Amino acid sequence: MGTNKNNPDNRLDNVEKIQDAIENTEENIIAANETLSFSSGEEKQAIQDKNERRRKSIDGMKEEMQDEQEARENGYSNDNM
Repeated sequence: MGTNKNNPDNRLDNVEKIQDAIENTEENIIAANETLSFSSGEEKQAIQDKNERRRKSIDGMKEEMQDEQEARENGYSNDNM
């Protein structure tokens, strides 16, 4: 049996990772919107529904990014994680 190693919780780049996720999600919304004109009614509704979920995810990620930024500014480091 192999040994399981726990990876330390490294939050130092979370803000950047979340920002990348937001940008990727925004790009996905744009790409999906570009396909709307080629889609049937049912497909259009599915795309619109998915984009709404993406927008809600972006809102949540922005809140999480703000929390992470505040934690960063308050001085978290690998020593106290």
